[in-house]
Amino acid sequence: MPALNLPVLSCSLDPTSRSRDLALASSELLRKQGHQSRMVDLVDYELPAFDNDQVFESTTFAELHDIIRRADGIVLAFPVYNWAPAATVKSLIEATGATGENGRVAAWFDKVVTFVCAAGLPHSYMATAALGHSLMLDFKCVINPYTAYISERDWKGPDVLETGRADHLAKTMSVHAEISELLADRTYSSDWEI
Repeated sequence: MPALNLPVLSCSLDPTSRSRDLALASSELLRKQGHQSRMVDLVDYELPAFDNDQVFESTTFAELHDIIRRADGIVLAFPVYNWAPAATVKSLIEATGATGENGRVAAWFDKVVTFVCAAGLPHSYMATAALGHSLMLDFKCVINPYTAYISERDWKGPDVLETGRADHLAKTMSVHAEISELLADRTYSSDWEI
């Protein structure tokens, strides 16, 4: 099977973000499996807040929409704040998931999506549930059942994960690639459907 396009979107605006470190590690793991995996850092894109209007005039919107639309699978790496994914993730999905005037179509339909989370404490490990449910219902995304949820306690050094958590991140990326491979030749395509 040819290499798949599996970008990793780093959705933190924090300059010292742990989720950015996890995004880089995820991208490297996918490349080691022979896939194309570019780490896309939202810090470099300055996506305007979603307003269902002017955001669509932004070249940043067009670039991010194209990256997601062309992907065989997407890894979303983000921090967990207040028991939920960071607001940047929701704003990204709202903009690139909008369908409307001028032939605009959501970029997310039928994507395999994997979550990689950085959190302070291990307690909010279910923070991705609502986001995953939304992506499944709205865009018929296939959500990887493996989520890499990494808390502050899971680091043994500035850039080094505890062995068990590093192994889990590697397995999460392997499952992401495998599901994406299995669905690469799917015979269906989705649109807004209930």
